Amino acid sequence: MSDDDAIENVLILQGGGSLGAFGCGVFKALANNNIKIDIVAGTSIGGVNASIIAGAKQDHPEIALEQYWLELAEGNVDMNLEFPLVKEDKSSEHQVEMSSTERTQMTHISQINSSISFYFSAIYGNRKVFIPRWRPEYALTDAKYFAPHEWTYLFDHSPLIKTLEKFVDFNKLKPTGQLNSRLIITAVNVLTAEPLIFDSSKQQITSKHILAATGYPTYYFRWVEVEKGVYAWDGSLLSNTPLREVIEASPVKDKRIFLVENYPKNIETLPDNIHEVQHRSRDIMFSDKTLHNIQMSRAFTYYLKFIDELYHLIEDQCDFKKKEDKANFKRIQAKYKKIIEQHGAEIKDVYYITREERFPSLYENADFSIETIKASIRDGELKTKDILKGSGLMNL
Repeated sequence: MSDDDAIENVLILQGGGSLGAFGCGVFKALANNNIKIDIVAGTSIGGVNASIIAGAKQDHPEIALEQYWLELAEGNVDMNLEFPLVKEDKSSEHQVEMSSTERTQMTHISQINSSISFYFSAIYGNRKVFIPRWRPEYALTDAKYFAPHEWTYLFDHSPLIKTLEKFVDFNKLKPTGQLNSRLIITAVNVLTAEPLIFDSSKQQITSKHILAATGYPTYYFRWVEVEKGVYAWDGSLLSNTPLREVIEASPVKDKRIFLVENYPKNIETLPDNIHEVQHRSRDIMFSDKTLHNIQMSRAFTYYLKFIDELYHLIEDQCDFKKKEDKANFKRIQAKYKKIIEQHGAEIKDVYYITREERFPSLYENADFSIETIKASIRDGELKTKDILKGSGLMNL
């Protein structure tokens, strides 16, 4: 079992399109409080965030991550709309309480804004994130441009990676690289539905792997051939919270988990209309479902402690003068060491950092407007600071 001073800090980042800006704020707060992240794992946009954290070109990945998100926002189509989304007290960081009528009005405004942003993005794309396949410039390079009945995707999301390459040194993302954190990103095999895990401690992670991990088919992004005959889609199709993958990849050291939830598990009231029903069903689909993994990890820890006691009891009672006892003990010792190596990690703490949905909207994860992105980063930072204060981890 590992000692307290050998605890790994793990940051788990969910997917969620533009909601990933919340995770940017979370990491910014962790970095500003000197919490070193040993393993960062993510899928979809969480994988993009994770790659910047692990392999940023500059010394401060939190700055690179925020710059990346602001650049994504710059690529958004400017609709010249100015609907205020949050009623704020300008003299503080705290939001002013609203009446139920005001909250309903603001929710409707939020839904209108995010819907407009979504449809503008669907038609025109975002030059820093994705481009519609029907744009004229693809006529000369896309062999199926004039055969849309054969298309398997509508949007080219390679601009997401082109923007990323400004901030990430991919030479770092390999076993011998000088990473800031070990990087784990996930995808799914299109042909077999099996999970694909890309781990910087075992392989070189390239832009191709990240492009695969963000290829969400419901948004009509394409699959990516990550190696010969292996075609990958976005890992959120299997699991939007890659905690199990981290536990399996690093089974020895104890862990402190910071888990970023872009999709809240809990809400206070039932949906009021079909739009909110769809929104809630989407949240449930992509919400964190790792409680079982955490419970199983703690159960393993309990059993391992029990096995440890039995092992040392046998060791104390064994008569090594007898060849038979010595051989039996060596066999038990080998099994014991194997179990510890495969399942020895204990999850010491889990801190859930959950994005609040003050004004729920079905299309909020496609809103890359500068105001929304900045607000999401700020929310992630403030929420994390509150959690760090309550946990005693502030300025560790």
